Amino acid sequence: MAKLTKKQKEAHAKVDHNQAYSLKDASALVKEITNVNFDASIDIAVKLGVDPRKANQMVRGVVTLPHGTGKDVKVLALVTPDKEAEAKEAGADFVGLDEYLQKIKEGWTDVDVIITMPSVMGKLGPLGRILGPRGLMPNPKTGTVTMDVAKAVTEVKAGKIDFKVDKTGIIHAAIGKASFDADKIVDNAHEIIQTLVKMKPTAAKGTYIKSIYLSSTMSPSVGVDPKSV
Repeated sequence: MAKLTKKQKEAHAKVDHNQAYSLKDASALVKEITNVNFDASIDIAVKLGVDPRKANQMVRGVVTLPHGTGKDVKVLALVTPDKEAEAKEAGADFVGLDEYLQKIKEGWTDVDVIITMPSVMGKLGPLGRILGPRGLMPNPKTGTVTMDVAKAVTEVKAGKIDFKVDKTGIIHAAIGKASFDADKIVDNAHEIIQTLVKMKPTAAKGTYIKSIYLSSTMSPSVGVDPKSV
């Protein structure tokens, strides 16, 4: 195991790993223990009482964070010529179709979100092996396959994110930056947690929200009391 630096030791010393903090206190603490020379991302990890191997217990959805993620999200709009102008006006960073499909075939994936139209999905199918592992394949369930391209681009730029439970039953999501006020981190965390609560599968039995942790880039995690959310 790698040795902790002096700053990392100081950060760990400030966290009581046997305590579940209120969401407000955890948000303030994760800001306090972030000691890096860049604006670190604040992440949330929510352990759910579901079995992701069963289709009726899969948890996947989207949420619009009230204060955004703090990240400049790069959006590629793969659209037909008649939709290019509205995609550009909505703020898409890259707009086009065949030329970008070719670039992706050649390995280019320097974007965060791809938004497209139902009529274009057929052309994207062969690129699944490139886009799938990177989480870039558009999906109607997350609103990234739509005829209302402008709305989709605007929402993503404003802080709309998608999430999916992993094979261990955990939802991971970036919910802000260390430069955010603690209250904004609280608001964003509350929004995603409440969204998850509303999505509880009927097949899930027992405790649904098992644990919640906040952390920032290279910081220790801070436990959150689910009852405080």
